[in-house]
Amino acid sequence: MQDRSLSRRTVLASATVAAASAVGVVGVAATPAAARQRDRHLKEIIARMSVEAKIGQLFVPYFYGASATSPSQFDQERNLRELGVRTVAELIAKYHVGGVIYFFGWTNNIHDPRQIADLTNGVQRASMSLPVPVPSLISIDQEHGVNVRIGSGATQLPGAMALGAGRSLSDARTAGRISGTELAALGIHQNFAPVADVNVNPANPIINVRSFGADAREVGRMVAAQVTGYQQAGVVACAKHFPGHGDTAQDSHTGLPVITHTREEWDRIDAPPFKAAIAAGVDSIMTAHLQVPALDPSNEPATLSPAILQGVLRDELGFDGVIVTDALNMAGVRTKYGDDRVPVLALKAGADQLLFPPDIDVAYNGVLTAVRSGEITEDRLDESVLRILRVKDKAGLFDGSPYVSPKEVDRVVGARAHQRAAARIADRTTTLLVNSNGALPLRRGQRKLLVVGASPAFPTDDTRTSVPELAKAFGELGYHTTHLATGRAPDAAKIDEAVAAARGRDAVVVTTDNVGPTSTQRTLVSRLLATGVPVVHLAVRNPYDIAHLGDVPASLVSYCWTEVELRAAARVIAGRVDPRGRLPVPVQRADDPTRVLFRSGHGLSYDD
Repeated sequence: MQDRSLSRRTVLASATVAAASAVGVVGVAATPAAARQRDRHLKEIIARMSVEAKIGQLFVPYFYGASATSPSQFDQERNLRELGVRTVAELIAKYHVGGVIYFFGWTNNIHDPRQIADLTNGVQRASMSLPVPVPSLISIDQEHGVNVRIGSGATQLPGAMALGAGRSLSDARTAGRISGTELAALGIHQNFAPVADVNVNPANPIINVRSFGADAREVGRMVAAQVTGYQQAGVVACAKHFPGHGDTAQDSHTGLPVITHTREEWDRIDAPPFKAAIAAGVDSIMTAHLQVPALDPSNEPATLSPAILQGVLRDELGFDGVIVTDALNMAGVRTKYGDDRVPVLALKAGADQLLFPPDIDVAYNGVLTAVRSGEITEDRLDESVLRILRVKDKAGLFDGSPYVSPKEVDRVVGARAHQRAAARIADRTTTLLVNSNGALPLRRGQRKLLVVGASPAFPTDDTRTSVPELAKAFGELGYHTTHLATGRAPDAAKIDEAVAAARGRDAVVVTTDNVGPTSTQRTLVSRLLATGVPVVHLAVRNPYDIAHLGDVPASLVSYCWTEVELRAAARVIAGRVDPRGRLPVPVQRADDPTRVLFRSGHGLSYDD
């Protein structure tokens, strides 16, 4: 069985190099002889493992604390209450887990690069202390844009839809390489990115600007480029969420969405980015917790569906890398089965890594019971463990030491060259939708600005919000700015305050975030327009906001509100750089969604 699998991988690798060339990326594949030699070494490691250790390799749990062995007392108590241990080192010792995932905020794993490096080294020391020492594959969701985990000290890059607006494969690849290089310096070798979903539903509450766009071919090209960038940095990329989460108005964290695409529609809309990722040599693919009747009439969630994971992903698309489940604590995968059965059914469907079980003890013992009863054979277990060890091997974790150097962290993470590259990429993503009568760039006499509007907090620093940060960016460009954050749902008093603040200003920059048909952000913009002061609108997330705002004289999209995107938007508004972004999605009219207000590809420049 293993020899046949290796032969299949070798044939597929040869076939996909040509396919990768079509999207501008070619990976370097190991020779068949080298692959066999590496597999023999990995199988020797597996042969020394107990069944319990093999099962542990499948799990990627969360944990609390900024230290592997001495987290705060508060975090120790949370670990004890939810995981049955006090520290992640104890978690690794008890369950032999093959990896862990870091989160910002709620798990208290992430503070600054030096601390992350210390945490990583503590995790690896615990893993290398197991009876059969195997380095941990440490994971993270560092997509950039709206979904980022490491903020302070690391380079912030434009997110997927911003890169989609830039239309540059080189920029997408560079962004992946920069992100991957910094993650690898921190000892994080698996990034759950890029998002391969095609966002064809403007009401999508969970994917949205995390997608590169609405055109399957373009999304595929960008996904392949990012995969290559991560690979160049020695990081395991993960295309997600298979078989496609782009056409749903329901969040799989809270329910079980249904994708109603026909098989033909799935082949045309959802499949191409995953095919492109596989052609680029992606090492892991994450499942989606949703139903796709056209692919599996039984309506099992894709994560638990042999028809989708084994039948479509492995047999039809030829993927033989690691299949990662989306988080097993999400409602979308817990609708029919208990937490002891979900990981078992995921493995039987074809998954390898079991991410974020809601109860590690219940999940681990559920799989152990299934193996002891013969429901899952040890051969099947070995198959998944081998795939996981292969990606650890590819990430270099078996070559030399798995530990990271503080000096390397200081040299690489947040490097000036990385930040300059991020700024250049962001400059090419800001999209100018409307520019009536040359409203932009701002004229020399327009020096007194009011920055007002929705002000979401930075994803990893809630002390910094978009309106004051945008005002600061204008100030650094020489403008005299005042600012007022009105929120996403400004009341009448706050709108009156904004109108009063606009008096005496040369121009107003108003930010919006997720404007809907009943949003009071519409009233804010309308009242500001009525003042007669020139108004510039900036959508700090959704390009769809403009459909609800009427005749604004100037409108732009930044696709996110982190520092790198806001500074780029300020430079564009000020005329320091020319807007070059083009919509990666169509924007429908609010009063008639069957009609397009701005087509995909629309984007103005100052030469137009």
